[in-house]
Amino acid sequence: MTDNGFGDKVVGKAKEVAGDVTGDKGLKAEGLLDQAVGKAKEVAADVSNAVEGVAQKVKDAVDGDPNT
Repeated sequence: MTDNGFGDKVVGKAKEVAGDVTGDKGLKAEGLLDQAVGKAKEVAADVSNAVEGVAQKVKDAVDGDPNT
């Protein structure tokens, strides 16, 4: 299973909110950074899945699969 960044985004949001509530700018910034890391992982996973799909279609075309 690939890391799609969901955990990072959830933890980041919790840190951001905690930072807001407590007035801790460092914690809030850390939360925003965690969310950005989570988003980057999400995008990377989406790209990876798209590439895998294209690679499979190319393989099927080369193999002569009539369903492509």
